[in-house]
Amino acid sequence: MLVVIALGGNALLKRGEPPTAGNQRANVKRAAAAIAEVVRAGHRVVVCHGNGPQVGLLALQSAAYKPDEAYPLDVLGAETEGMIGYLIEQELENALPDGPRVATLLTQVEVDPSDPAFKRPTKPVGPVYERQEAEHLAKARGWEIAPDGDKYRRVVASPLPMHIPDVSVIRLLLEQNVIVVCAGGGGIPVVRRPDGGLMGVEAVIDKDRSAELLAQDLGADALLMLTDVDAVYRDWSGPNQTAIRTAAPSELDPGDFPAGSMRPKVEAAKAFVGATGGIAGIGALEDALAILECHAGTVVIR
Repeated sequence: MLVVIALGGNALLKRGEPPTAGNQRANVKRAAAAIAEVVRAGHRVVVCHGNGPQVGLLALQSAAYKPDEAYPLDVLGAETEGMIGYLIEQELENALPDGPRVATLLTQVEVDPSDPAFKRPTKPVGPVYERQEAEHLAKARGWEIAPDGDKYRRVVASPLPMHIPDVSVIRLLLEQNVIVVCAGGGGIPVVRRPDGGLMGVEAVIDKDRSAELLAQDLGADALLMLTDVDAVYRDWSGPNQTAIRTAAPSELDPGDFPAGSMRPKVEAAKAFVGATGGIAGIGALEDALAILECHAGTVVIR
């Protein structure tokens, strides 16, 4: 099978964990081990990844130098694609010394400049803060903030991906049996200029929605969205919390799940299965192959 695997930013940097290079490499090594298991089972793989913690950190570092000259989010997104892609590429090749080669592709993803998401930021980026500190930073830096568990994080615009201009390059690499790491952080957000060219835009695209679009474009058989929880839960953190093990697309209402975390995964799973008849899985990083084989996580299937 051709499997598109989307690694959550919190799977690559655990919630609340210091964002050091050492921590990120250790987590990427865990991710590479899980992906390698899928490859050894005979599947072809395309890897996408989140960048919420990393792009937020780079934004803070950029603003700390000269706030008026801080790099825009599309440039920071490209930086995180290169940084995280390098780590995934290296650790995958270490985990598969006799396996297929790995290539990282900086991937532009086109969005609609009139997408209402630009007026309603929902995508969490950067580290978590206590409420008082988050409110202080929001006032000082002009941020929007939102709850993230019992903490708060900065939120930015997250428009829907419309088109992946670089998909033909990804197909060429797949034809050569290359594992492709692409659309990192949802891809570099770009809009179409009046003259037909592309230009970057201030946003962070949800990587699960980009992975779903990519999976459709490539004709993938499966979409795996791996994160730091073992399944999708109804009534998360409530008295009736229950794991959903299997579901048809019609049995899932994205509105039942948090907007900044599980909702995009449920939306992506519904869209992919509804459009292709393939399978979509959501669950823990270490369960990747078991989810694909319908033995763990949440599996969405017709």
